[in-house]
Amino acid sequence: MIQISTDKKRLNIALIHEYLSKESYWAKNREAEIVERSIENSLCFGVYIDIQQIGFARVVTDYAVFAWIMDVFILEDYQGKGFGKKLISAIMSHDKLQNLKRWGLATDDAHGLYKQFGFSLLNKPHNMMEISGVKITEAIKK
Repeated sequence: MIQISTDKKRLNIALIHEYLSKESYWAKNREAEIVERSIENSLCFGVYIDIQQIGFARVVTDYAVFAWIMDVFILEDYQGKGFGKKLISAIMSHDKLQNLKRWGLATDDAHGLYKQFGFSLLNKPHNMMEISGVKITEAIKK
């Protein structure tokens, strides 16, 4: 039976780091310390079958206006079985994330999943800006 929990004590940090740093396209080579710090400072969702963790996602939020969904994955052996959809449903229905004005995420390959929950391409992409791939101190120097 699938369980989705926000209890950080249940998270298998080694599994999360392994997947993100070696399997994901968005967090290749991410250091364990960075994974741990990102978990400490996010609302995290673990996906479990019995006690085995099979998936993960985290949400960066102020709990009032904005939430950004990140680091979503289901282990390969469990993909295509609806677990990702259940995970996103659990995130979107979480009691502390209701009535937010803006949700965001980035994906290269899961548009179909997120469209089911109301996500769409940016309405005004020209309004969005980013600093990416460099530390903030390096970006300020430019």
